[in-house]
Amino acid sequence: MSSALRKGASHVSASEIDTLLPGTCSYGSSASGTVITAPYFRGELPTLKRDEGDQHHGEEFDNVPTTKRQLGLFSAAFLIFNRVIGTGIYATPSNILRASGSVGVSLIMWFVGAIIAACGTNVYIELGTGIPRSGGEKNYLEFIYCRPRFMATSIFAVYALIMGTASANSVVFSEYLLHSMSFPPTRFNTRLVAFLCLTFIFLIHGTLLKWGLRLQNTLGLFKLVVLSLIALSGIFCLFGVPGFAVRDGYQQPHNFEWSNFWEGSGTGANAFVSGLYNVIWSFIGYSNANYALSEVKNPVKTLKRAAPLAMFFVTSVYLLINVGYFAVVSKTDILESKHIVAALFFRNLFGPTTEKALSAFIALSTLGNLLSGQFSQGRVIQELGREGILPYSSIFASNKPFGAPFSGLLIQYLVSCTFLLAVPPGDVYLFLISLSSYSTSLVNALVAFGLLLLYTNSYRSWEWNPPFRASKPIVVVFLISNIFLIAAPFIPPTSGSKTYEKLPYWSHSVGAFSVSLVGIGYWYIWSVWRPNRNGYTLERDWTLQDDGVPRWTFRKVPVGQ
Repeated sequence: MSSALRKGASHVSASEIDTLLPGTCSYGSSASGTVITAPYFRGELPTLKRDEGDQHHGEEFDNVPTTKRQLGLFSAAFLIFNRVIGTGIYATPSNILRASGSVGVSLIMWFVGAIIAACGTNVYIELGTGIPRSGGEKNYLEFIYCRPRFMATSIFAVYALIMGTASANSVVFSEYLLHSMSFPPTRFNTRLVAFLCLTFIFLIHGTLLKWGLRLQNTLGLFKLVVLSLIALSGIFCLFGVPGFAVRDGYQQPHNFEWSNFWEGSGTGANAFVSGLYNVIWSFIGYSNANYALSEVKNPVKTLKRAAPLAMFFVTSVYLLINVGYFAVVSKTDILESKHIVAALFFRNLFGPTTEKALSAFIALSTLGNLLSGQFSQGRVIQELGREGILPYSSIFASNKPFGAPFSGLLIQYLVSCTFLLAVPPGDVYLFLISLSSYSTSLVNALVAFGLLLLYTNSYRSWEWNPPFRASKPIVVVFLISNIFLIAAPFIPPTSGSKTYEKLPYWSHSVGAFSVSLVGIGYWYIWSVWRPNRNGYTLERDWTLQDDGVPRWTFRKVPVGQ
């Protein structure tokens, strides 16, 4: 956005705005600050061009107070790292091994997942550098799918509330924390600790922004160091370094002997699909910094560095941790034990007394994941408020009263608590959690397909030429991976396994598609039906609020005026 607007000037020249809002604009003022009236169409969401990115690094793209930009390279990288690595790496490797059948194929699966994650990272760097503004997919969908007006944003608003729920991970945090402290994980205890966890995250991010960031970054660094030490311990064991050996009484692993490395490969297409599905999901989170780009210093430059850096550490940790697990725990133990593979690793290498220490570490790792996820989701709700489409948009768009998107965080907190406390365990709870994951796949697929559209001649007028470009093959691979995530849940589960007790296995998949109907209904009522019924059209004003945050507002203009 122009420097005049960014600094909150009372007068803005037409030439400054017309470069960003092509077409006819009119200007005025209100009690809340500068008002710019403009036609509402694609011109409202400009893009940063390749020759502009290196000069300004995107800071002036979005009209937010400069003091709001508090995220540097370190914070942006850990925003991604914390979001990707939650609890999966401590338990998922055993599921992947079971699906692949052999150590060799299992590691290949993780490598394939890393390649797909790299493609996704490139896609979101391109989109984030072209539109360096908070909100992530909200911006990209409304920019690409701009007709019918506002429908894409209305649909995404419904998906955003579902995808941002933190109830599942809060329960995981609760269970591991209770275990580390020797408390029984009853339903009451688990839900109580999970509720307190969600409340703490809401309050620290909503009222103490800097302290929330510091805690988030500290947990991310702690997680990286500990996981690196775990991986190195396993590798030391593999190479016979003194002091790092499997303790007596536990089965000695020989997983890296060539005769054992590929043993058991070929478990069938269904199992392979299931394993690859879990691997790809283990890398989801590379877009997390895109949700908060309006608060990132030099967003173009920072995103181009932070996202690859974060995913490099994620990939390194994932691959090395798996090597460490297989170096310390036998294949038989991994497949037959009821303990998660991380617990078996600690038991074999450091003794069974370390189990509670592992539980405490997993709890802290999960807390970092929760902090990162809710930090970003609060910004997504704020950006939806800035569009003027949500009810009470001025409240959601504001940074009052604590200099953070308190209202957006509150909404996400209430949604998560509703999932946690009001939904009983069982099919319904599992359905809602699976619905959230599946919705992410749908949104990612639309984003990837939309980026391919921007490369076509039909979209030439969009003038898409961002500071960073992902190659078309990379975008295609990312699109195919998300189509795979969309299609895989429709494959019937293997005999003897169930997705749900009573619901059909495809329930959450169909439910995720149905969610869009809610958004379409909302869009049609306020954007089409009510204006036609009451004889008015909608016109948007670009308003600078007194807290320094700008937003769109709607005015009802009688037909004929």
